[in-house]
Amino acid sequence: MNRRLAFLLLTLVVFCLAGPVFAQAPVAAPASNTQQWVVITSGFAMAIASGICGLAQGRATAAAAEGMARNPAATAAIRFALILGLALIESLALYTFVIIFIKVSAT
Repeated sequence: MNRRLAFLLLTLVVFCLAGPVFAQAPVAAPASNTQQWVVITSGFAMAIASGICGLAQGRATAAAAEGMARNPAATAAIRFALILGLALIESLALYTFVIIFIKVSAT
């Protein structure tokens, strides 16, 4: 019985002393410059994605022009494939832009 009473009193004391600890105001986190790095790396990511998209679009257009020059009868099919390919290539840059916009807005 004494052991249970001692455990109960000890638990009551711990709860009474721990209450003010949880009532304290949270300490402000030190200011960090992660926002600055997110913006800088986002700019690099967009530059790389745009550069690669530009190179890919140039190669696709050159290949389509060469294909049309070699086989004028297939111009319609080549043009359709070119436009579809350019749309998919451009979507890479747009997806990168959207992801960067979301990430920069969140931080």
